[in-house]
Amino acid sequence: MTADDSERSVQYEEAEEVPKSWLSRQMEGVNTLLVAVLIALAIRAFVIEPFRIPSGSMLPTLLVGDHLFVNKFVYGVKIPFTGVRLPKLRDPERGDVVVFTVARDESAIYPADRRPDLRREEFVKRIVGVPGDEIQVRMGELRVNGQPVDVRDTGETTTDEAGRQLRIQQETHDGRSFHVLDDPSLAGLPQTRFSVEPGRYFVMGDNRDHSNDSRNWGTVRLAEIKGPAFVLYWSWDFNGGWLELLNPLTWLDLLVNRTRWDRMGDRVD
Repeated sequence: MTADDSERSVQYEEAEEVPKSWLSRQMEGVNTLLVAVLIALAIRAFVIEPFRIPSGSMLPTLLVGDHLFVNKFVYGVKIPFTGVRLPKLRDPERGDVVVFTVARDESAIYPADRRPDLRREEFVKRIVGVPGDEIQVRMGELRVNGQPVDVRDTGETTTDEAGRQLRIQQETHDGRSFHVLDDPSLAGLPQTRFSVEPGRYFVMGDNRDHSNDSRNWGTVRLAEIKGPAFVLYWSWDFNGGWLELLNPLTWLDLLVNRTRWDRMGDRVD
């Protein structure tokens, strides 16, 4: 084949290319968008999931308006719409801050597996009891397997949204330390005694005297635990509805005056 023949062949092939129609280009865009959505849904289902803190039950560790990511593969990813979990990296441990599902009606909260007929809601608390533990709360003292949990007063205080003056204490479980709150105006934590059943966990809020947790409604099954919280990705002093965010003035106030920039990226311990 001569150089002229090669040139004519290339020109012929180029002439054979048909420009894509407008519809074809739009379909390619739609396909790309669908792939991106599927990837995002897969990440949410199997890797990480966002969660917003709506109440002060986990003060001082988590503030109202904190937004965090939950690590969904540490305890074994739960396959959606089934009770099946993939292999885990480790079991839940005392001291883990976890997001889990409960059931509730207008008047009470229940372990989700024991009231499947009710609507679901997500809570965040800290694990203080694992399967086989004996949990006792008496006269303001928390005991695990008969031993009092190590609690040290820091000498610091904080004031919550209701104006209550709360003492900041340091609590230690299995070598892991974190801060909890004590309300000196109350007689102490409600008295209770629990034997944690196999496959279940006893959870409490760090704001000990102002938390609705396992002391009131029982233990949480592993199948309802989404995973441990591990990092804050956003935080602001806002607990309103999405309609309020449609107001540009609300956004301006939030970004300038009420966004906690210093908490972005903090680990949840």
